[in-house]
Amino acid sequence: MYKKEFRVLIKYCFLKGKNTVEAKTCLDAEFPDTVPRKSTIKYWYAKFRRREMKCDGRTINNDYYIALLDRPQVNENDSENP
Repeated sequence: MYKKEFRVLIKYCFLKGKNTVEAKTCLDAEFPDTVPRKSTIKYWYAKFRRREMKCDGRTINNDYYIALLDRPQVNENDSENP
């Protein structure tokens, strides 16, 4: 995934009120191989807090990735198959 797309997802977590650890955990759960490092997430959170960086979400697939984070988590162990 591209850096700009992760920036949008990091801003989404920021706007949802998650802290940097929660944002990292959330992104790790969905994108375990490509998620940015914790220091990168902290860097963007600092920029968003200072309102230095606007992230308007114009990348084509942003809605798809945000929908992935909003969907309910399904546990494979909770299946109803006997």
